[in-house]
Amino acid sequence: MAVKLRLIRFGKKKMPFYRIVAVDERVKRDGKYIEKIGLYNPLNNNKNYIIDEDKALKWLRNGAIATDTVRSMFSKSGIMQKFHEEKQQKRKNRKEVEE
Repeated sequence: MAVKLRLIRFGKKKMPFYRIVAVDERVKRDGKYIEKIGLYNPLNNNKNYIIDEDKALKWLRNGAIATDTVRSMFSKSGIMQKFHEEKQQKRKNRKEVEE
């Protein structure tokens, strides 16, 4: 089972808001999800999204694949940077152990 981090649409007609969720990639766009990670409101002029950083990092560490939109939100909030730094640190530690 491959897990993706993607958006699920909620809200009325012409007034959408989205949840950022971890979901099996075979499930429909608005289908059942595994865990809620955050919210995204495209109509809000201020900060458009709220993300639980710990949950997002947990799913990325476990191999979940973020869609382009979700990856962009993670990059803007600094989550992808932290994830990348963790991966680099693990590689560095692995090289030190091998030597």
